[in-house]
Amino acid sequence: MEDCTFCRIIKGVAPASTVYFDEKVMAIMDIQPVNSGHVLIIPKIHAAQLSELDEETGAHMFKIAMRIAKALRRSDTKCEGINLFLADGETAGQEIFHAHLHVIPRFRGDGFKITFGPNYSSRPEREELDRIRKKIREAMR
Repeated sequence: MEDCTFCRIIKGVAPASTVYFDEKVMAIMDIQPVNSGHVLIIPKIHAAQLSELDEETGAHMFKIAMRIAKALRRSDTKCEGINLFLADGETAGQEIFHAHLHVIPRFRGDGFKITFGPNYSSRPEREELDRIRKKIREAMR
């Protein structure tokens, strides 16, 4: 994908501050970080959505995110906690349509928030949960 920012970075056409790379993924510093040390894990194959990736690559992204998180905690980067965030689709907040996983160092008072919708405090009945579970399990086949 010639117009994909991440594909251009992977090909070496666009600049990036690379933290890690291997045959499956590349980890780069986010140019618009939530906090200092914010890293993106990007698969080297173009996949707009997580579901377009093979399971091995998706799992590898999380494995590398765990290594980056450990390194952030060991470094002198301000980091009292870590969020892993993957926006899958425009409605979920995805802005670059190449699957990627954010590793965001967090600290008290950093101002970053994930807000919940108005129905968050309502708990569905068990029957509703089971009905949805059935649909998901059938779709996994």
